[in-house]
Parts: sequence; structure tokens; C-alpha cells
Amino acid sequence: MAETGKVGSFWHDTITTPPRRWPALTGNIAHADVAIIGAGITGLSIAWHLVSAGKRVVIIEADEVGHGTTGSSTGNLYSVVGPRLHAIAKKHGEQTLRAVIAARSAAIDFIEARVKELGIVCDFERVPFHLFSAPDAAAAKEVQHEFDATQRVGLPSSDAIPASFPFRATALTTVADQAQFNPLKYVIGLAAALADRGCSIHENSRVLDTEDGEPCIITTATGRLTADDIVKATHTPQGLYAVHAAMIPHREYAVMARVNDALPPSGIYWNANSAWRYSVRPWRTAQGNFIMVLGEDHKPGEQDAAQLDRISQFLHQHFDVAEIPYTWAAQNYRPADLLPYIGRSPLEKHTWMATGFAADGLVWGTFAGQLISDELRAIANPRAGIFSPTRFTPIASAKNFLLEQAAVSKHLVHDVLSYGRNRECAELAPGAGCVVTIGGEKVAASRDHEGRLHVVAAHCTHLGCLVHWNPLELSWDCPCHGSRFDMDGRVLEGPAQKDLALAAMPDPPRPDLPS
Repeated sequence: MAETGKVGSFWHDTITTPPRRWPALTGNIAHADVAIIGAGITGLSIAWHLVSAGKRVVIIEADEVGHGTTGSSTGNLYSVVGPRLHAIAKKHGEQTLRAVIAARSAAIDFIEARVKELGIVCDFERVPFHLFSAPDAAAAKEVQHEFDATQRVGLPSSDAIPASFPFRATALTTVADQAQFNPLKYVIGLAAALADRGCSIHENSRVLDTEDGEPCIITTATGRLTADDIVKATHTPQGLYAVHAAMIPHREYAVMARVNDALPPSGIYWNANSAWRYSVRPWRTAQGNFIMVLGEDHKPGEQDAAQLDRISQFLHQHFDVAEIPYTWAAQNYRPADLLPYIGRSPLEKHTWMATGFAADGLVWGTFAGQLISDELRAIANPRAGIFSPTRFTPIASAKNFLLEQAAVSKHLVHDVLSYGRNRECAELAPGAGCVVTIGGEKVAASRDHEGRLHVVAAHCTHLGCLVHWNPLELSWDCPCHGSRFDMDGRVLEGPAQKDLALAAMPDPPRPDLPS
């Protein structure tokens, strides 16, 4: 298996000065105009607009500011989208495509403005975006279609391949004036500025339940909050929502390599070739030159060792790699019709959501700040209907919706029938996990790196799919809707709200599951 280095986001080690911390939610605190669940870039952007309008806002975060999806991202900011502009145009038309470009471009400008206004040191830099391919007919066609789309909507783009381009390319679309930054430093700075403006932030306060009412009620393990409105800025909304059936959860690996050679010019490099569909970002630091590669897309729980091997192979093929000190994974949720869901939750009166960002969440999350704050203040936003969670797009959604339902059905039925059969856990090594049947019940057993055994219920608490072991991150991942749990069953992310129950061990120990 490829060298993985430290399992964890590179951005966390760039924080050399301890950031401000905020207390957990305890007791019953004063009523808020808006309670925002999630202190990533989405929640903080929404809060910025609301606080600027004089609203009393409380932010509740299960971990620490930026330690979720935002702190696991690549820090790339671009007006284009991962599913490609030409695909948006094909499904929704040119008018919607122009609205997408305008929204995303404005979001990047908003980030740049806050960086300058607040003096946030986060290495913000305007850079070009490159989509390229080497000899590959399908990839070249994709690149050409994207160039045509950028030209139609007026983005500053070029298809000329400069002699100095750092990768082998036979087709290229370059879009100027995109951006990169350190996303964790940015949200830490934004949170501090919000706190100084009267916004209450509570870290280490996982929400256990929400009630949509008048008032709304938010309950954590140690506290309770009432608010006029709730915004679920949690990447995917916790609980049971129709949008879960219209989104496909995916995970991708991010690998950070320190290289001995000179770096390519700053920029976002996306390889469209079928063999190497990776996003590449150079990063210069005082500790040396680094290359970040994001790719090897897979459903949660469906990872394999060969995926990291391929990224390592790509890095060694293109660069003089000194070491690979960081490896991590990031999760995203891909909407069936390629557009995110931002707005009021269907069938609820005072609950709002922002989800379905695919791998473009830094920009979509920032845009959600403007859109949701407008709607909460009854300000008409011309783009609201395009992104509404209540929109009905059966033709644009049909293919991906059916694929997702087929995948969920496979795991609900196939996993239940197959897991636990002929699975030997007697040699369960440190860092390994498996699902077995004990007393007629399926349980998830794993050993930590110190050799301690952990056993929890194997059915996801969201909709009952069987969880799969993730050996890189030592977690139990649900392939149906993306919920993830640690070795002791605690929720890490996803729509699940309840932990996996601890499972009882047989007495005496069975030979296929050592104690």
C-alpha cells in the first residue's frame, strides 16, 4: 500500500497560534433570532450576513470551528463546477448556467473582501483554473465542451496550451482570476470577527434533536436553545429529509506530498483523463514545496488500498517526491440534478438547509450565506427558486436519482444477506474491523492501534443500512447516505443523529471474535 503519512488534514498543522475557543452550550440560554448548526464556512457565512443585519445569532458546533468538511477541503475557489458547466447548461439551460456563474463568482469576491476587511492571514491568492487532458478522446471532448461553455457565459478563458504548461496536455481550458486560500485559517478568522460583533459560538456541542415550531428548540447533551429559525449548515442535514434520497454521498482522498523539485505556477490543475481524474494544487511553505492531490472518488465504505496506491503512483510519475506526510479524506454529497439545495426545508416552517454542494462546497457554502440570510429577512433573491430544496426537476434528476436508489437498495439487501458469512475475525489485527453475527444480531467489531477491541451495533441509526469499516480513518461508514461513526459508535458526520449502540460481548468469548 502507498505511504500514507499522518492521517489528518494538512491545514490543521498550519495553525501555529492557538485560535480562540468557545464554550460548550450549557443550560438554557437566551432566545436567538437564528440558531445555526455548524461552524464551517457555510454556517459562518450565513451568520456574517445576519449579524451584519442586526440579528441575534447563535452558532452551535459539534467539534471546533472549521474542523469538519471545511478543514478537510483543498482550499480551491472557482466559478466553474465539478460536474462541469456544460452539464449544468444541458440539464437546466443557459439562463440557469449564467446564474450559477454569477453566484459563484460573487461568493469568491465575498471571501476576498472579508480577507481584506478583517485582515485574515490565510494566503488568499488569485490564480488560474486549468482543466486539461492528455491523449484521451472522451477527456478531450469534455475539455472542449467546458471551454465552449465558459466562452458562452463570458468567463475569461483560453484553450491555448502554453509551451511551459507543467503537465502533458493536448486539450486545455484555462479560466483566469480564480482563487486559493487556507480554508481553516479563513474560518477561524471569520469566527473571531463574528464573536467580536456579538455572535455567540458554542463548540463541542453536538445537537441531539431539533424541533421546528414557534419557537424552534435545539437540544444538545448539556444545553437547550430556542430560536425563531434554525439553519442546518451541517453539509448534509441531520435527521430524515427527502433530499437524502436525491443526493449521492462520495468520499475522495487528499494526499499532500513534499517534493524536491520546483513547483508548477500557482493554480488549480484538474486532469480530465479517465485514468487520472485528479485535482492538483501546488503549495509553497517555509517547510518546503508541497503538491496536494485530490481524487479516487468512492462511496463511503467502498474504499480500497489500490486507490491510494494510484495517487502515489501519479505523484511519483510527475514529481520528485521526498515524502508523503499527510493523507486524509473528504466527504461530499452530489445532488441528482447537479445543483445544491439551499433554502427552507420542505414540510417545515422555520428550518433551513444548505446541502448538496458536491466537491464545490467552499464557494457554494459562501453563496448560501447570502441566499439564506436574504430569505430569513424576507428579501427577494432572484436565484432562490433555482436552488430551493422544494424544486421539482424530474428530467434533470432522474438518472442520478435512480442510480442512488439502486445503490441504497443493494446495501440494504445485499449487505444484510452477505455480511457475517464466512468472515473470520479471529485474526482481527490492530487497525482492522469486520461485521459478524453474534446471537442473531450483526455487530461491528474493530481493534484500535493499541490492540483494544471495540464492538458496536452494525446498523446505521439513520435508516438501518449496515456500516462498512474504513481502515484509513478507523471509522464505520454507511454507504447509503454517508453517516460515519467512530470505533465506539459516536456520530462523526452525516444525517445520523444517534450513536451506534455499544454491543454486548458473548461470554465466554467466541473463537471468531476474540475479546
